[in-house]
Amino acid sequence: MEKRFGPVLFVPGDNSGNYPCCHSLYVQGDVKVVIDPASNRERLRHILDTSGVDAVFLSHWHEDHFMHLDLFDGKELWISRFDAVPLRSLEDFFDAYGMTTDERPPWTQTMYELFHFTPRAADRFIESDEVIDLGGVTVEVIHTPGHTPGHSSLYFREQEILFLGDYDLTAFGPWYGDVSSDIDATIDSVNRLRRINARVWIASHGKGVFESEPGDLWDPYVRVIDERDENLMEFLKEPRTMAEIVERRIVYRKRREPKEFYDFGERAIMSKHLERMIKKGLVVFDGRLYRRN
Repeated sequence: MEKRFGPVLFVPGDNSGNYPCCHSLYVQGDVKVVIDPASNRERLRHILDTSGVDAVFLSHWHEDHFMHLDLFDGKELWISRFDAVPLRSLEDFFDAYGMTTDERPPWTQTMYELFHFTPRAADRFIESDEVIDLGGVTVEVIHTPGHTPGHSSLYFREQEILFLGDYDLTAFGPWYGDVSSDIDATIDSVNRLRRINARVWIASHGKGVFESEPGDLWDPYVRVIDERDENLMEFLKEPRTMAEIVERRIVYRKRREPKEFYDFGERAIMSKHLERMIKKGLVVFDGRLYRRN
């Protein structure tokens, strides 16, 4: 259900705002901005045709946040400079995810047909701690890396709304599977967001709108990281290949389809846990097997 908070309109995403969609925001200041256009294609088209859009802001570069960006060709694109490169070409996009050569072909058709991918260059870089006056709406940019290097959350001053972006407080937990994602930066960003006083919290997925402080969700959301660590260490009581770790389904908890998609997700997130464990001296890798140290 759409919700309006003064000039800020919450536009719920298809599939309850879950992947491959997200919730969007439409901000009606003197400058009219759509944030993360991947909610509902016809609703976004209607907003464009009837109310107007001057610019599109992407909280980060992931496909479930730019799905309907093609509707806004000719409008300015705003994004962090740290997240702009993956939008330049499909190969840059795949590189940023760290996809292997074999993992790319199943995604190519999907990127064009489902996510309407077209190369885009940023028209304006959103800077950390920048304050943007949209005319009647003042927005503070909060750099919250970890999910992606340039992930940006937003605080709407007059409305006291905190847009969390993909730190969405869902039971799935955080995603940090890109080449430049970082587990510790993710934890730091979540902790930064939870210290900000607000009246309304808006997340990109799941429930979406919280009109009271979501205090009972912050800890479980971060605790998912520890649970993944614990389950992985338990599985590494015997040396394991990456293929065996992927098949264990620590992240997604069961087999899901399409297999190529979920295999990639398992590998991407487990790789981050293994990198972190190796740095801590908890795990070693001999070129084929991961084993507890």
